[in-house]
Amino acid sequence: MNPAPEAGTAKRPRRTWLVILPLAAFLALAALFFFRLGSGDPSRIPSALIGRDAPPTDLAPLEGLVRDGEQVPGLVARAFKGNVTVLNVWASWCVPCHDEAPLLMQLAQDRRIRIAGINYKDQAENARRFLGRYGNPFAAIGVYSNGRAAIEWGVYGVPETFIVGRDGRIAYKLVGPITEENLERVLKPELEKALAAGG
Repeated sequence: MNPAPEAGTAKRPRRTWLVILPLAAFLALAALFFFRLGSGDPSRIPSALIGRDAPPTDLAPLEGLVRDGEQVPGLVARAFKGNVTVLNVWASWCVPCHDEAPLLMQLAQDRRIRIAGINYKDQAENARRFLGRYGNPFAAIGVYSNGRAAIEWGVYGVPETFIVGRDGRIAYKLVGPITEENLERVLKPELEKALAAGG
Protein backbone atom coordinates (compact mmCIF):
# COMPACT_ATOMS: atom_id res chain seq x y z
CA MET A 1 0.00 0.00 0.00
CA ASN A 2 1.19 3.38 -0.92
CA PRO A 3 -1.28 6.12 0.32
CA ALA A 4 0.87 9.17 -0.49
CA PRO A 5 0.51 9.03 -4.32
CA GLU A 6 -3.27 8.46 -4.04
CA ALA A 7 -3.67 11.63 -1.96
CA GLY A 8 -1.55 13.58 -4.46
CA THR A 9 -3.61 12.44 -7.44
CA ALA A 10 -6.84 13.39 -5.66
CA LYS A 11 -5.60 16.94 -5.09
CA ARG A 12 -4.14 17.50 -8.56
CA PRO A 13 -7.44 17.40 -10.57
CA ARG A 14 -9.08 19.80 -8.09
CA ARG A 15 -6.18 22.25 -8.42
CA THR A 16 -6.29 21.97 -12.23
CA TRP A 17 -10.00 22.81 -12.28
CA LEU A 18 -9.42 25.82 -10.03
CA VAL A 19 -6.99 27.16 -12.65
CA ILE A 20 -8.99 26.17 -15.77
CA LEU A 21 -12.43 27.37 -14.64
CA PRO A 22 -11.60 31.13 -14.37
CA LEU A 23 -9.56 30.93 -17.58
CA ALA A 24 -12.46 29.29 -19.44
CA ALA A 25 -14.89 31.91 -18.12
CA PHE A 26 -12.57 34.72 -19.24
CA LEU A 27 -12.14 33.21 -22.72
CA ALA A 28 -15.92 32.79 -23.11
CA LEU A 29 -16.53 36.43 -22.16
CA ALA A 30 -13.75 37.62 -24.48
CA ALA A 31 -15.19 35.59 -27.37
CA LEU A 32 -18.67 37.04 -26.73
CA PHE A 33 -17.26 40.58 -26.59
CA PHE A 34 -15.36 40.24 -29.89
CA PHE A 35 -18.32 38.56 -31.59
CA ARG A 36 -20.65 41.38 -30.57
CA LEU A 37 -18.06 43.99 -31.51
CA GLY A 38 -17.50 42.46 -34.95
CA SER A 39 -21.18 41.96 -35.71
CA GLY A 40 -22.16 45.52 -34.84
CA ASP A 41 -22.66 48.22 -37.45
CA PRO A 42 -20.51 51.21 -36.43
CA SER A 43 -22.74 53.52 -38.48
CA ARG A 44 -25.53 52.80 -35.97
CA ILE A 45 -23.64 54.18 -32.99
CA PRO A 46 -26.09 56.61 -31.41
CA SER A 47 -25.02 60.19 -30.92
CA ALA A 48 -25.95 62.25 -27.89
CA LEU A 49 -25.95 65.29 -30.20
CA ILE A 50 -29.01 64.27 -32.25
CA GLY A 51 -31.66 66.93 -31.76
CA ARG A 52 -29.22 69.41 -30.24
CA ASP A 53 -27.86 72.61 -31.73
CA ALA A 54 -24.77 72.22 -33.87
CA PRO A 55 -21.74 73.14 -31.75
CA PRO A 56 -20.79 76.82 -31.93
CA THR A 57 -17.45 75.93 -33.49
CA ASP A 58 -15.88 78.33 -35.96
CA LEU A 59 -12.91 76.83 -37.82
CA ALA A 60 -10.39 78.59 -40.05
CA PRO A 61 -10.54 77.99 -43.82
CA LEU A 62 -8.24 75.65 -45.71
CA GLU A 63 -5.61 78.15 -46.85
CA GLY A 64 -5.09 78.39 -50.59
CA LEU A 65 -8.32 76.61 -51.52
CA VAL A 66 -9.94 78.90 -54.06
CA ARG A 67 -13.23 78.75 -55.97
CA ASP A 68 -14.15 81.36 -58.59
CA GLY A 69 -11.10 83.36 -57.61
CA GLU A 70 -12.06 83.58 -53.92
CA GLN A 71 -10.93 81.71 -50.84
CA VAL A 72 -13.40 78.95 -49.87
CA PRO A 73 -14.66 80.05 -46.43
CA GLY A 74 -14.02 78.25 -43.17
CA LEU A 75 -16.69 76.67 -41.01
CA VAL A 76 -18.89 79.26 -39.32
CA ALA A 77 -21.53 77.98 -36.91
CA ARG A 78 -24.15 80.61 -37.78
CA ALA A 79 -24.16 79.42 -41.42
CA PHE A 80 -26.01 76.26 -40.37
CA LYS A 81 -29.18 78.25 -39.67
CA GLY A 82 -31.56 78.39 -42.61
CA ASN A 83 -29.84 75.61 -44.58
CA VAL A 84 -29.96 71.84 -44.61
CA THR A 85 -26.27 71.01 -44.36
CA VAL A 86 -24.32 67.82 -44.85
CA LEU A 87 -21.16 68.16 -42.75
CA ASN A 88 -18.45 65.65 -43.66
CA VAL A 89 -15.37 65.05 -41.49
CA TRP A 90 -12.56 63.90 -43.80
CA ALA A 91 -8.82 63.76 -44.41
CA SER A 92 -6.56 63.07 -47.36
CA TRP A 93 -4.81 60.25 -45.45
CA CYS A 94 -8.14 58.48 -44.77
CA VAL A 95 -8.56 55.59 -47.24
CA PRO A 96 -12.40 55.39 -47.00
CA CYS A 97 -12.54 59.17 -47.62
CA HIS A 98 -11.14 58.54 -51.11
CA ASP A 99 -13.93 56.04 -51.76
CA GLU A 100 -16.72 58.35 -50.59
CA ALA A 101 -15.44 61.49 -52.37
CA PRO A 102 -17.37 60.83 -55.64
CA LEU A 103 -20.57 60.29 -53.63
CA LEU A 104 -20.11 63.66 -51.92
CA MET A 105 -19.70 65.23 -55.36
CA GLN A 106 -22.97 63.55 -56.33
CA LEU A 107 -24.71 64.97 -53.23
CA ALA A 108 -23.37 68.43 -54.06
CA GLN A 109 -25.47 68.42 -57.24
CA ASP A 110 -28.59 68.74 -55.07
CA ARG A 111 -29.00 72.53 -54.78
CA ARG A 112 -31.42 72.14 -51.86
CA ILE A 113 -28.57 71.20 -49.54
CA ARG A 114 -25.27 72.74 -48.54
CA ILE A 115 -22.14 70.59 -48.19
CA ALA A 116 -19.58 71.63 -45.59
CA GLY A 117 -16.48 69.87 -44.33
CA ILE A 118 -14.06 69.58 -41.47
CA ASN A 119 -10.56 68.67 -42.67
CA TYR A 120 -9.28 66.47 -39.83
CA LYS A 121 -5.61 66.40 -38.74
CA ASP A 122 -4.36 66.92 -42.28
CA GLN A 123 -1.71 68.96 -44.05
CA ALA A 124 -3.11 71.79 -46.16
CA GLU A 125 -1.13 70.80 -49.25
CA ASN A 126 -2.35 67.20 -49.07
CA ALA A 127 -5.94 68.32 -48.50
CA ARG A 128 -5.82 70.66 -51.53
CA ARG A 129 -4.30 67.88 -53.65
CA PHE A 130 -7.09 65.51 -52.55
CA LEU A 131 -9.77 68.02 -53.60
CA GLY A 132 -7.93 68.70 -56.86
CA ARG A 133 -8.08 64.99 -57.64
CA TYR A 134 -11.71 64.26 -56.69
CA GLY A 135 -13.36 67.70 -56.95
CA ASN A 136 -14.51 70.02 -54.21
CA PRO A 137 -18.12 69.47 -53.10
CA PHE A 138 -17.73 71.82 -50.11
CA ALA A 139 -19.23 75.29 -49.87
CA ALA A 140 -17.17 75.73 -46.68
CA ILE A 141 -14.26 73.83 -45.15
CA GLY A 142 -13.02 74.29 -41.61
CA VAL A 143 -9.56 73.08 -40.66
CA TYR A 144 -9.38 70.98 -37.51
CA SER A 145 -6.67 72.63 -35.46
CA ASN A 146 -7.33 71.47 -31.91
CA GLY A 147 -9.09 68.72 -29.98
CA ARG A 148 -11.99 70.94 -29.00
CA ALA A 149 -13.86 70.74 -32.32
CA ALA A 150 -13.73 66.93 -32.37
CA ILE A 151 -14.99 66.74 -28.79
CA GLU A 152 -17.79 69.24 -29.40
CA TRP A 153 -18.97 67.35 -32.51
CA GLY A 154 -18.49 63.95 -30.85
CA VAL A 155 -16.20 62.74 -33.63
CA TYR A 156 -14.95 59.16 -33.25
CA GLY A 157 -12.69 59.30 -36.32
CA VAL A 158 -12.86 59.82 -40.06
CA PRO A 159 -14.94 59.76 -42.08
CA GLU A 160 -18.10 60.83 -40.32
CA THR A 161 -21.07 62.70 -41.74
CA PHE A 162 -23.70 64.83 -40.01
CA ILE A 163 -26.98 66.23 -41.30
CA VAL A 164 -27.84 69.59 -39.76
CA GLY A 165 -31.38 70.90 -40.25
CA ARG A 166 -32.47 74.43 -41.12
CA ASP A 167 -33.04 75.04 -37.41
CA GLY A 168 -29.31 74.50 -36.81
CA ARG A 169 -29.89 71.21 -34.97
CA ILE A 170 -28.13 67.93 -35.71
CA ALA A 171 -30.67 65.61 -37.32
CA TYR A 172 -28.53 62.58 -38.12
CA LYS A 173 -25.00 61.20 -37.80
CA LEU A 174 -23.33 58.54 -39.96
CA VAL A 175 -20.19 56.96 -38.51
CA GLY A 176 -17.96 55.55 -41.24
CA PRO A 177 -17.86 56.18 -44.97
CA ILE A 178 -20.74 57.08 -47.23
CA THR A 179 -21.32 54.11 -49.54
CA GLU A 180 -23.68 53.65 -52.47
CA GLU A 181 -25.85 51.46 -50.25
CA ASN A 182 -26.14 53.73 -47.20
CA LEU A 183 -26.44 56.80 -49.42
CA GLU A 184 -29.66 55.47 -50.95
CA ARG A 185 -30.97 53.50 -47.98
CA VAL A 186 -30.15 55.89 -45.12
CA LEU A 187 -28.60 59.24 -45.98
CA LYS A 188 -30.98 60.40 -48.73
CA PRO A 189 -34.12 59.50 -46.71
CA GLU A 190 -32.68 61.36 -43.70
CA LEU A 191 -31.94 64.34 -45.94
CA GLU A 192 -35.52 64.31 -47.27
CA LYS A 193 -36.80 64.31 -43.68
CA ALA A 194 -34.59 67.29 -42.85
CA LEU A 195 -35.71 69.13 -46.00
CA ALA A 196 -39.37 68.48 -45.19
CA ALA A 197 -38.99 69.70 -41.59
CA GLY A 198 -39.67 73.33 -40.85
CA GLY A 199 -36.92 75.80 -39.99
